Amino acid sequence: MKDVLLLLYYFVACIIKMLRPGGMKPITAENLILRQQLIVINRTRLRSPKLTQTDRTLFAILAQIISQHRLRKLSIIVKPTIILNFHRALVNRKYRLLYSAKKPAKPGPKGPGPALIKLVVEMKHRNPRMGYDRIAMQIYQAFGARIDKHVVRRILLKHYKPNYPGGPSWITFLSNTKDSLWSIDLFRCESIHLKSHWVMLAIDIHTRRIIGFAIHAGDVDGIAACRLFNQIQAGRSPPKRISTDNDPIFTHHRWHANLRILDIDEVKTIPYAPLSHPFVKRAIGTLRRELLDHVLFWNNADLSRKLDQYVSYYNGTRGHTSLNSTTPKQKANSLCLKKQPIREYSWKAHCNGLFNTPIAC
Repeated sequence: MKDVLLLLYYFVACIIKMLRPGGMKPITAENLILRQQLIVINRTRLRSPKLTQTDRTLFAILAQIISQHRLRKLSIIVKPTIILNFHRALVNRKYRLLYSAKKPAKPGPKGPGPALIKLVVEMKHRNPRMGYDRIAMQIYQAFGARIDKHVVRRILLKHYKPNYPGGPSWITFLSNTKDSLWSIDLFRCESIHLKSHWVMLAIDIHTRRIIGFAIHAGDVDGIAACRLFNQIQAGRSPPKRISTDNDPIFTHHRWHANLRILDIDEVKTIPYAPLSHPFVKRAIGTLRRELLDHVLFWNNADLSRKLDQYVSYYNGTRGHTSLNSTTPKQKANSLCLKKQPIREYSWKAHCNGLFNTPIAC
């Protein structure tokens, strides 16, 4: 505030003295310009003094009064280095204007093409719950082209605007509401009538393929567990070994008698360590997150129909990170995917529209 008042005082004094007969004397102007430069230098600064509009106006007026010879001696702010830097900036600007033609693009990795961007964005719109890894694996399944998950992430950050549907659409919801070494486990789900249904799931550890499932309404005992397992392996050659946890159902004497009749060895997991039974536990969690949390079922037949559709999608279409982005069916049959251009493609719906995956045309 003090500097502003002093500048205003000097400025008014200069105008008054210039308007008087004879004008301002050079010695007075020299004194004013030295004082003003000291005020500018003593300001709080980081690199160089900051000149305000008032400073520039006052310096311009006083410079017209003082002779050029004296002005060179009185200049304490403008240094030779300032003149040199200003000249260098003019030279750089000159050559930048002369040689500012557009340079050819540097060689290097190209970004994703418009066809890939359109495919990724449309796939995310159709499957809002799919992550970067899942989208990259489904593109590999359809076209045989490996896409890094970070490329998918950058595409979605730039081009995708979520609409936050909050779950499956009403059409999907209503359509679903209508009527080597095997790893075995049980899980429970509730029907629309809040009746408990137990599902036994069998998965092949080598190919991650879901072998089958069986459903039982009500409580499960040793006899029911034997019947469920026999339904799963009926019509198939029984495995040499199965892996089960330490659930009391799998320690029942009828369960062990049934395995002896079928000549199957049982491998038990480590007690109180769920991580020692990872593959079937993960498959059950995936089945819950991707299907059972988004659909309702009425009875055993309705649940069996929905699980059949999901098992078909899980084994034949859904890529897996542990299988190098291939499906369990491709792993079991040792199939190799061929690369195809991402130009024309169609969409295939799974589980009554709950999932949509691209198919190369």
